[in-house]
Amino acid sequence: MGETQTAPFVDFQDVWLAYNEELLRANHFAVEAIDLQVKRGEFIAIVGPSGCGKSTFMKLTTGLKMPSMGKIRIDGEPVTGPLKISGMAFQAPSLLPWRTTVDNVLLPLEIVEPYRSTFKAKRKEYVERARRLLQKVGLGGYEDKFPWQLSGGMQQRASICRALIHEPKMLLLDEPFGALDAFTREELWCILRDLWTEQQFNVILVTHDLRESVFLADTVYVMSKSPGRFVVKREIELPRPRELELTYTKEFTDIVLELRSHIGAIRSNTGAASAPVAIPQ
Repeated sequence: MGETQTAPFVDFQDVWLAYNEELLRANHFAVEAIDLQVKRGEFIAIVGPSGCGKSTFMKLTTGLKMPSMGKIRIDGEPVTGPLKISGMAFQAPSLLPWRTTVDNVLLPLEIVEPYRSTFKAKRKEYVERARRLLQKVGLGGYEDKFPWQLSGGMQQRASICRALIHEPKMLLLDEPFGALDAFTREELWCILRDLWTEQQFNVILVTHDLRESVFLADTVYVMSKSPGRFVVKREIELPRPRELELTYTKEFTDIVLELRSHIGAIRSNTGAASAPVAIPQ
């Protein structure tokens, strides 16, 4: 038990992925040489130029894709197929239009074991859990509305509740706030910050928004152009809890500019470092 607590929660050991046999034979990889160790309860963000393999990395982490080479362990277990211990939210909230907000949030409990087999018997308890979660993210009073009655920001809040309803150990977020206006986006940063602070699940956030990555994450990784590999690891040692006012300080903007300069260098340069460079604080 002690060993599981100290072992990395996410452990990638020299992981390479080609999308099919033909590309593998041609040595054409989507991601290459990924070594990554994420501590239990850590919040990491991944940034990089478009098409660098961030979404491919997510598929490997959830077990939707198996690596061509290398090993992946999550929570001490080798990944051999789709993981049940993770929740996911994407840029498009993808709520089912014929279901109310609360019924959309309940969906994972109807599908994922061990909840599925007890869903009918425990429905009342699960509905209560969903309503509590919706209230926590500011959707009290909207539980019985349909998606078309909600704004984009409200739909994304419901989507995050759906990703967390089965109390996963890991939350994977792929550009979750990309389509929202700046004010709504910042509100959702704070909601995510509060949920993570309270529940301490692992978070992997893929984003193009450098301010978002620095505000939310413990560690930010920069990915190179395709084939994607991690070329920079930047620990964000800004004290928590972090308030939005922090984003206007020099200390904060210096880190954002530093990350921007790395991405700028990657975009203008075909060569990339062979291993993640840890940035001195």
